[in-house]
Amino acid sequence: MLIPVAASAATTSAKAGSPPPESTTAAVATLSNLKTLTRWAYPQAAGPAHAYPSAHSRIVGHLQFLTPDGQAQVYLALRSYTIGKNEWIEVPLPGRPNGHVGWVVASDLSELHELHQYLRINRRSERASLYRDGHVVFTAPVGVGRPSLPTPAGHFFITEKLLAIGGPVYGPYALGTSAYAPSLSEWPGGGVVGIHGTDEPQLIPGRPSHGCIRMRNGDITRLWPMVEVGTPLEIV
Repeated sequence: MLIPVAASAATTSAKAGSPPPESTTAAVATLSNLKTLTRWAYPQAAGPAHAYPSAHSRIVGHLQFLTPDGQAQVYLALRSYTIGKNEWIEVPLPGRPNGHVGWVVASDLSELHELHQYLRINRRSERASLYRDGHVVFTAPVGVGRPSLPTPAGHFFITEKLLAIGGPVYGPYALGTSAYAPSLSEWPGGGVVGIHGTDEPQLIPGRPSHGCIRMRNGDITRLWPMVEVGTPLEIV
């Protein structure tokens, strides 16, 4: 589903940490709650991402057209900030260390797409669950990172869908994510955490990986067509 980039918003008083220093009021709107409603877009320009919604603030990154695997990169739209004719969108920025966000000019993004699902990985119970409109529609055991090389916790998203990326060790399908391994960088893309199949199903559930999330081949085969790019990923 496509919606206009502009979002309705209520005028609020500026607060420290969100508006540019020169502004006192702005129209602010939440675009995604990362559970039942998420909006995402492709970039239209390799524009800069700023620490605050102001061209005068520090540049913290740039929009990228492609993922490390050469797929079209997507960006979640978290919040909008509009003052006068200037509109900004807050987006997560994939990369190490995890958790970076930045503000980009709204015109640097294409029209927004809507999703109503999210994927949750519970490292303690070693289980994956896909929620759609608040209801579980898929669940399966997973293998996560060993204690010395843990799967990172946090809020991420699915960046790409891949077929058989490296022989039987990765199974038939893989999902690229915006999460990065805390220390290992020799993986494809400099340490991107993937969700993929395995040639060692007997180790699932468990903690056998270097940080990636492993699934039995039958389970990743069921999940792969259900998950869309831009789907939020919560790892707890």
